[in-house]
Amino acid sequence: MLSAFANALRTPDLRKKILFTLFILAVFRLGSVIPTPNVNIVNVNQCRAQATSGDAAGLYQMIQLFSGGALLQLAIFALGIMPYITASIILQLLTVVIPRLEALKKEGASGTAKITQYTRYLTLVLAVLNSTAFVTLAINGQLFKGCSLDLVYDKGVFPILTMILTMTAGTGVIMWLGELITDRGVGNGMSVMIFTQIAAQFPASLWAIKESREGAAGWFVFSIVMVIGLAVMAGVIFMEQAQRRIPVQYAKRMVGRRLLGGTTTYIPIKVNQAGVIPVIFASSMLYLPVLYAQFQPGTADSPNPLANWIAANLTTGSWVYEMFFFVLIIFFTYFYVSITFDPVEVSDNMKKYGGFIPGVRAGGPTERYLAHVLSRLTAPGSLYLGIVALIPAIAFISLGTQNKFPFGGTSILIIVGVGLDTVKQIQSQLQQRNYEGFLR
Repeated sequence: MLSAFANALRTPDLRKKILFTLFILAVFRLGSVIPTPNVNIVNVNQCRAQATSGDAAGLYQMIQLFSGGALLQLAIFALGIMPYITASIILQLLTVVIPRLEALKKEGASGTAKITQYTRYLTLVLAVLNSTAFVTLAINGQLFKGCSLDLVYDKGVFPILTMILTMTAGTGVIMWLGELITDRGVGNGMSVMIFTQIAAQFPASLWAIKESREGAAGWFVFSIVMVIGLAVMAGVIFMEQAQRRIPVQYAKRMVGRRLLGGTTTYIPIKVNQAGVIPVIFASSMLYLPVLYAQFQPGTADSPNPLANWIAANLTTGSWVYEMFFFVLIIFFTYFYVSITFDPVEVSDNMKKYGGFIPGVRAGGPTERYLAHVLSRLTAPGSLYLGIVALIPAIAFISLGTQNKFPFGGTSILIIVGVGLDTVKQIQSQLQQRNYEGFLR
């Protein structure tokens, strides 16, 4: 593996791509620690030190995760990748229900470029909304629970507008940096940037686990967490690469004077066909009632029973929250797989090019067979996603490391998935140049 890295750095064009990617990631991380204008960084740091992780980031956990901690620092890249991810998911869902977007998707490269342009516009709109919400929370003292310090110097219209525009521009710069990595670097730009933001929090999270106990007990808990983490990572790698290969035979046909076809290939259907999207969907759905409880808490004279119940039960680590989380992950896994993998479309494409599954008739029987296989694979895939997402809660019950356990949930799924994809891309480029890959 080390020799493969050395060979990659010896190749001039591949070395340029790797160094360019590292440079862009360094710029990205720099923007995650530079505060937005008008932010009182001294008071922000004091509030971050006083507030517990659950109070400070419970409602914004997903955005805080994808921003690498930049959200609670009110940095220029505070919103991170989350607006782009949300816009991409929305466009992907709208493609199923809006005929115009579905037609663009079928046009190939030109249609995909148009959808990408729509995604950029929607990202900026979401960035304006998110930045306005977070700046408002910072002004009203609701970003950090229990902290009464002023987080901004001037609450006038122009300084606040400057903060909103700066955060929105930061999201635009993040999109541009991600596309630069995709075009001129290594790997998918947005995915690599998410990987960087999440990995940047790992050292602090691991050290916090060690500091949660004193003396030898801290090192003992740290060792247990590392062993469990490696086991979880190995399991995630195994499940992420697990797939069912459905054989497909193509009949021979004449095209002009040439005889084509007669080949055998397969349709790879992954066990985790939905990726990390169901976890993001489930987290977003559970944030809505918490958001309602925060903005409609009621008063002592007129309490809000629903808001009080939500505040008491729908918190990270409670059994009610984790039960809803698990059920929503399973539901969204089936939902997302059903709209991204269409057995009817796959069957029609196979029939159009003369392909068939051995032992299965073309048309309706092929559609039912693919739907059956997809359903059988989605069941273990959804359970796997739910169990991995509950690992932080299990760690809290057993080790008392809530919101500090890095080897579980969305973070480990993204890190393993992006890591495998990036390594495979570098490996393929090495093999094109007659070098050995990372794995022999």
